[in-house]
Amino acid sequence: MNTCRFIANTVLILTLCASAVPRISAQQATAHMVVTVEPHHGSDVPTVNREDVMVYEGKDRDRVTEWIPAQGEHAALEFFILLDDGSDSSLGQQLQDLRKFIEGQPASTKIGVAYMQNGIARVEQNLTSDHAQAAKALRLPMGAAGANGSPYFSLSDLIKRWPESTARREVLVVSDGIDRYYGTGDLLDPYLDEAIGSAQRAGILVSAIYSPGVGHFGHSYWQTYWGQLYLAQVADRTGGESYYIGFNGPPVSVAPYLEDLTRRLSHQYLLTFLPMPPKKAGLQPVKLKTEVSNVDLVSADRVYVSPAPEQ
Repeated sequence: MNTCRFIANTVLILTLCASAVPRISAQQATAHMVVTVEPHHGSDVPTVNREDVMVYEGKDRDRVTEWIPAQGEHAALEFFILLDDGSDSSLGQQLQDLRKFIEGQPASTKIGVAYMQNGIARVEQNLTSDHAQAAKALRLPMGAAGANGSPYFSLSDLIKRWPESTARREVLVVSDGIDRYYGTGDLLDPYLDEAIGSAQRAGILVSAIYSPGVGHFGHSYWQTYWGQLYLAQVADRTGGESYYIGFNGPPVSVAPYLEDLTRRLSHQYLLTFLPMPPKKAGLQPVKLKTEVSNVDLVSADRVYVSPAPEQ
């Protein structure tokens, strides 16, 4: 009798303990991000393994389930070049470097070309694996920003119309970054904020190269300062990179920027982790850390998380 009671109690205790242990349900929501590994100095990128990656939501550390190099069968990339039709004629001097960048991309990359025009993204070439065809879509800017002259309207429009994909999705914006619709001088520009949120929800990385616009804004220190600040903000908060040249005119060449961007694309990883279950779907702030020396993990500062499905 005592033996039977002991066995029964043992089974009960084990059952209670098992129910108290946190379990990872097959239905638990996961979050996905594209992360760029960036060395502090030089071009040698240290090796970062899954166990080296730490994801935090506030003080809570999330479990990393996958850390896959974006290479080989995971190298697929959809990449749009979004140019500002309000740029001045100096952008024409950069088109050849942009063509070389397009033609130099690997076969796993699809390229699209669009222009910011009247607050929309006017697509000149849909995403294609024919890089030569994509390069032909580049043209001189019209030199007019249009009635709704916010580059962030156009960026949001491109993201909204971009079909979902399992491939990485990234945009290179070439613009002065000046919001002629809302104005400058406000870090809480709602159209900038909406573009950032749209990119984060879609998991799209945005990089940017400053190129001056037409007219007075093209040489106004105040306007170009804020335009570049906005471009830097959208790139930094989505996990991209911004390239700027100061306030004295267009860059001599964008080739060094494009070379750096190509290196970044070749050192990206697909991160999957288990976020804290939210009460409702939305963007959650995250921070990535690693103890690997001489390296940063560059990503968006928020990720879209859905509640776990009800069982």
